[in-house]
Amino acid sequence: MRVAILTANTAIYREQEEDKGGKAIKKIMEKSGEQVVFMKAVPNDRKVLSTIMQRMADGKIADLLLTTGGAGCASDDCTPEATIDIADRLVPGIPEAMRAYMMSLTKRSMLNRCAAGIRGETLIVNLPGKEGAVKAALEYLFPEIQHAVKVIKGES
Repeated sequence: MRVAILTANTAIYREQEEDKGGKAIKKIMEKSGEQVVFMKAVPNDRKVLSTIMQRMADGKIADLLLTTGGAGCASDDCTPEATIDIADRLVPGIPEAMRAYMMSLTKRSMLNRCAAGIRGETLIVNLPGKEGAVKAALEYLFPEIQHAVKVIKGES
């Protein structure tokens, strides 16, 4: 499976902070034998995020596009909105399951606004921004995400 990773964080984009969430995703994907074909930090900007996600999906660059960051309650957090803007179909069960599982670890997960959707043959999943939360959420979700990608591509 070809995986793209987008980190929505203006400070990381400006190289003022380290991309711990993106690196955690990459490590988990590579350990799972998946091919990371794209990894980039972008500013918290709805238009920038939606444009990149749309181009990745329409260009069939990745089967799975994972985002980290930009899905909290800060005024500039806009990753879920950017995802919803370009999704053909939403997959609400993914973020619902993630929040339900993460609530067993921290009540703060109720503040996460992540979304998930399908554009063309690409599954887009928003993950939390913090390294530990990214690891916990992705490890929990990944078997079902793998299955979803196969179904989307007509392989299952």
